[in-house]
Amino acid sequence: MNNRQRMLSILNYGTPDGIPVIHFGYWSDTLQKWAAEGHITQEEADGWYDGSEVDKSIAAKLGFDFGYGAGVGSDSDIFPLLEMEVIETLPDGTRKVRNGYGNVLLQKDDAGSIPAEVEHLFKGRREWEEFFLPRLQFDPARATIDPQLAEHISDPNRDDFFGLYCGSLFGRIRNWIGLENTAYLYADDPDLFVEIIDTAADLCFKCTEHVLKQASAFDFGHFWEDICFKSGPLINPAVFDKYVGPHYKRITDLLRAHGIGLVSLDCDGKIDALIPTWLHNGVNTMFPIEVGTWDASIAPWREQYGRDLRGVGGMNKTVFAHDYAAIDAEIERLVPLVELGGYVPCPDHRIAPDAKWENVQYYCDKFRKRFCP
Repeated sequence: MNNRQRMLSILNYGTPDGIPVIHFGYWSDTLQKWAAEGHITQEEADGWYDGSEVDKSIAAKLGFDFGYGAGVGSDSDIFPLLEMEVIETLPDGTRKVRNGYGNVLLQKDDAGSIPAEVEHLFKGRREWEEFFLPRLQFDPARATIDPQLAEHISDPNRDDFFGLYCGSLFGRIRNWIGLENTAYLYADDPDLFVEIIDTAADLCFKCTEHVLKQASAFDFGHFWEDICFKSGPLINPAVFDKYVGPHYKRITDLLRAHGIGLVSLDCDGKIDALIPTWLHNGVNTMFPIEVGTWDASIAPWREQYGRDLRGVGGMNKTVFAHDYAAIDAEIERLVPLVELGGYVPCPDHRIAPDAKWENVQYYCDKFRKRFCP
């Protein structure tokens, strides 16, 4: 079997001859540190992105088979974005920056976390209709892929596990208009709240549909959301189920009409309260299953939802900062989860700057020996 065949076999409860060693990318600071230590080149550190040739090169040096981010996407974001503008530089070096959505953020060069949001362009219907809505219209150029790539996707002998990015149905809205705005909007102007969701979802559907007209032999569909934190969702689950759920169903039905039965979704945080909506509407693979402070694991979800639910992720990446014994213990923790079937371990987010190069190499080698006999 090649890696693609192994992934398809595992996630469809087959009998693979091993489990691929996969990753979910790296923080930029991690790559810069590894370049300074001489493990990778500066060009690799500066030029990395998911699924690129640089990504493959770094993965090979560490011992990974591939990154889960490989795939083709369409542009269902706001277009064109506003030009980024530095509004003010504060005495401590912090900059007030207006981003492509018109939102003002606080940025610092040495900050590794998400910038603080100061102000949002969106205030209500006027801004929606003047700025956002005209930039969320479908155009085939948003979803036109290279013919050579389309030919590669259609190759039945390809080795790479290749996904189709189907967009974001709520997480990106949160980025556009802000978390507080999304919370208040449902109470203050429910019609506009629904219109925004419908507009974003319709653009995602049309982009996905257009890509599938050019190539359809994708191994899985994939959504991005990031709408949970360590205690639960950033949206009322009942509201999410009512207004967003049906849009997943529309897109996953389209995927299945083209023979794509695996559909994964990237959402950080404690996602438990949203899983029923995703499963009911055709999203069957949870990713990246952040271990976090709440010990996320596929095991309780499998017990609750059965084999309809698959998973990729759930490997506690923090052990890369420790020692070989910690890595050994983490791999052994994964063994009974792998035995459930329908699950592929993967570091539960980007590999952080405290990760030691030799520890990641050790993990890849030990994982391969344990799960690829």
